[in-house]
Amino acid sequence: MSKTLLQRLRTMTTVVADTGDIEAIEQVKPQDATTNPSLITAAAQMPQYQPIVDGVLQEARKKLGENASDKDIAHEGFKHLAVAFGKQILGIVPGRVSTEVDARLSYNTEATLKEARHIIKLYADQGISKERILIKIASTWEGIRAAEELEKEGIHCNLTLLFGVHQAIACAEAGVTLISPFVGRILDWYKKSTGKDYQGADDPGVQSVTRIYNYFKKFGHKTVVMGASFRNTGEIRELAGCDLLTISPHLLHELDSVQEELPRKLDPEKAKSMNIEKITIDKATFDKMHAADQMASDKLKEGIEGFSKALETLELLLAKRVAELSEKEPKPVGAD
Repeated sequence: MSKTLLQRLRTMTTVVADTGDIEAIEQVKPQDATTNPSLITAAAQMPQYQPIVDGVLQEARKKLGENASDKDIAHEGFKHLAVAFGKQILGIVPGRVSTEVDARLSYNTEATLKEARHIIKLYADQGISKERILIKIASTWEGIRAAEELEKEGIHCNLTLLFGVHQAIACAEAGVTLISPFVGRILDWYKKSTGKDYQGADDPGVQSVTRIYNYFKKFGHKTVVMGASFRNTGEIRELAGCDLLTISPHLLHELDSVQEELPRKLDPEKAKSMNIEKITIDKATFDKMHAADQMASDKLKEGIEGFSKALETLELLLAKRVAELSEKEPKPVGAD
């Protein structure tokens, strides 16, 4: 019987679901799952997940006391919400879930460390081992430094919002577990910048991930590459063989609906024989390469701002929900 593209992909690449939608994860049965602030914000607004949201807010109110403001309860609750979704997801996937540090801390190493350790503690309080968690951190110089320290503590990290080879090499040299280069967002930038469309191997996002993958395998870096942010299945086909790919549910379904051969494009053995220049990244080199890479500079800034805005939206939604829950509560006898 002929196999689907998704079945063939799974023989050479670990498939990860890129969503906060628990029902979608149950349908596609990935090895791992990744979430981000935008995905959690979207999932938190779905009616079927209202009990999770309400449960988190009620716990936050209990912790802070009856005199806490709606805003304070929402802020406390939002830190726990990603963990609540993560716990649900870990009941479905056999592997790991990625949970993101507050994007507003992306340029603050110490604050990122504190938040990451707190996330791990919240999971531990739910009986979940740190081995099943990847802490997602933006690939700023400060974020990479935080990840380096966390990895030494046995806390595994997923460095996200990664667009340039300088970010990737800095992560590998820091001993990061996993990086997530954003294929589709790189494509978006080039399409907007040049007005051209790109297909298959000509896709700049595909080329970026291919370069990073080959560099890591050539020089024996342990950091694994997880292509992310796909716009179409053509990009996924071109990265068949990558260590991991995190794919949205609708593209997973599309891959599973086509029965075709899928040639392996990325191969660690082929990479070892390639003629690739070794680069050592210190802060000065990182800053210089980042400034010279307009696409990476633009997309990192835009990504951090986008995730930060999603968190602000989520906090407002949660504060509104706290107020609604307060109104529903029975008032004491004799109260107006």
